[in-house]
Amino acid sequence: MVTTILDHRPDLEIVGARVYSPAKAGTDIGTLVGRDPIGVKATADLDEILALRADCVLYTPRNTSIDEVCAILSSGKNVATTAFLFHPRRIEGADRDRVAAACDAGGTSVHGSGLNPGNLSGVLPLALSGMSRTIDKITLQERADWSVYESTSITFDNMAFGQPVENISPSANEFLAFNSGIFTEQVWFLADALNAGIDEVTASVEAVPAQQDHQIFDHSLRAGTTAGQRWIWTGRRADEPLIEIEALWTVGGEYPEHWPTPEHGWTLTIEGDPSMRAHFFALASFTRAASMAEHVRSASVATAMQVLNAVSAICAAPPGFATTASLPLIRSHSGFNNPLRQP
Repeated sequence: MVTTILDHRPDLEIVGARVYSPAKAGTDIGTLVGRDPIGVKATADLDEILALRADCVLYTPRNTSIDEVCAILSSGKNVATTAFLFHPRRIEGADRDRVAAACDAGGTSVHGSGLNPGNLSGVLPLALSGMSRTIDKITLQERADWSVYESTSITFDNMAFGQPVENISPSANEFLAFNSGIFTEQVWFLADALNAGIDEVTASVEAVPAQQDHQIFDHSLRAGTTAGQRWIWTGRRADEPLIEIEALWTVGGEYPEHWPTPEHGWTLTIEGDPSMRAHFFALASFTRAASMAEHVRSASVATAMQVLNAVSAICAAPPGFATTASLPLIRSHSGFNNPLRQP
């Protein structure tokens, strides 16, 4: 996000950044991203961030904290996050009340979005629903091979690939429970926004073992350990599935024959009158040669830009929860980067 602000958003000013490695603290933010210094140093101290005068904080840690978000909001800074709070109405009641009170105290708003959960499981279904007379079922399928994802600590430590298949469940570890929770929120989000009247959201996962050994960057994935996870989050009304988010995630390039085989990327299907289907796939480019690292990074860019482009709308929103259903359409601010554009 830093380089995007420096290169494409002259309307935004970086006044601080928090880092989680003591070795980075005190280093100029420009230097940290391989640019010339910008005169603003990073800090590992949350209190220093809270003391800054800022309109909005982009909150994107791997491990989230309601305490931190409440402190930021109470200090008078809006929050845009790709990490959680996608549908605060359905988070744990005590946490929801705390966040709402922090927004009231600071006169601020909080918005969670990204790619999935985010645009593809929120904005896009709602946009397509505008062409619907009736909706019978909404299904979003994500198919992705994590073998090319360089953050192996997330793949193996957090998501537990490479561990025994019997260790994989919606509550197997703190991260899997958290990850399952945000997708559960997203099912509730669509149900609440589209008057589905569901009774419950259930989460299930099927883990499958690798058939052979694989080397994934600095990690070895051993045969017999988890190489695939099929997650399904289902919203039901009277036992009828109305909204379903399915994630088909693999490592090592193996793909179970008994799994469904959508195209790589995200496939959204709305069954109803009329029935509609849209497929989304992000690459660095469809016309020029690009490295695999660039292609993989493109999804991260899309995730970040969904909230960065929402900053002005979040700041203009009334205090409280600003969701993808309540904010106006979020579009690119820089667009074609036309230097002759009118102000």
